[in-house]
Amino acid sequence: MKTGYIFNIKRYAVHDGPGIRTTVFMQGCPLHCTWCHNPESRPQMSPNLYPEQAQYCLRPFYRKIPYKVAWRVSISELLRELRKDLIFYEESGGGVTFSGGEPLIQPEFLHQLLLACKKENIHTAVDTSGYADWKTFQNILPDVDIFLFDIKILDPDRHKKFVGVSNKKILDNLDRLLQLGSRVIIRIPLIPGITDTETNLQQIADFLKKYEEIERIDLLPYNMMGEDKYKKLNQKQNMVRLHHQSDYELKQIQSIFVPYGFEVNIGG
Repeated sequence: MKTGYIFNIKRYAVHDGPGIRTTVFMQGCPLHCTWCHNPESRPQMSPNLYPEQAQYCLRPFYRKIPYKVAWRVSISELLRELRKDLIFYEESGGGVTFSGGEPLIQPEFLHQLLLACKKENIHTAVDTSGYADWKTFQNILPDVDIFLFDIKILDPDRHKKFVGVSNKKILDNLDRLLQLGSRVIIRIPLIPGITDTETNLQQIADFLKKYEEIERIDLLPYNMMGEDKYKKLNQKQNMVRLHHQSDYELKQIQSIFVPYGFEVNIGG
């Protein structure tokens, strides 16, 4: 697949993997997180449904909204943009991070992008929810330098309630990645009252403690950056007026993981 859909490119990112990076946000997500910060990423676009020249998401839900949601881009076009930042990658040990949405929902396009980056000696990271078929992971393993792997909720019933899918596939994929020696940074989004509870965090710590291979755990404080997006999309936001964790609360959360020997960062 030589083209795919993205909804944003963020340059000079310093929280999406090592060094200075360019983060490419790919369209489509199989999850339904109640706190989603990127609601524009949810529609799953398809070359069979959208013409080559389409510049806007034409799903009926968005049809009346003058808000650019996603656009179709070729590998060569995207690579041309990424090359502009080569000097920053080289100086900082950075590279390109493919995020979303969920980048693995466009498996062929992602695979071809990773191959193209490796040919240019560009360091690659994939920021993933982990919710994909294992075969999809297998196809890209040789060309991913590091995975940024989300763990949100460990209890299966609560995960299904707040994320919309089972976490079994996610946890199985993490286990396989680590068993195969992939570099993995765990990322935990801290959603007040849902993922940042002591019970949930302790369950995650107990689950992860057997994996000495984990490179680091990043605790991602809650932010309200998605609220304006819901307004632009005329969507109702499920969760509003949640507070950003205080420094004290974040230190308390960090202290749950430290006794297990993990390196734990607050932020990416």
